[in-house]
Amino acid sequence: MISDTELDALRLSGEKVRVVRDELESNDVTGIVVAWDGEQVLIRRQNRRVVKLDRSYRYQLFSEPRQSPLSE
Repeated sequence: MISDTELDALRLSGEKVRVVRDELESNDVTGIVVAWDGEQVLIRRQNRRVVKLDRSYRYQLFSEPRQSPLSE
């Protein structure tokens, strides 16, 4: 699970992140971190829609190569 300090750093930097939910790259969510609580994270996508995602997913910078969730 991603920590509060990591989420805060991503929110302050405004960098685009990739949320890897499963093995399919087409199911990834990309956007910027807006807010979070103990269980969920709000991501604003490029089309300005906001998505609530679970904190247990893998969060990584969009500029980095995609890592599979099974390679943990």
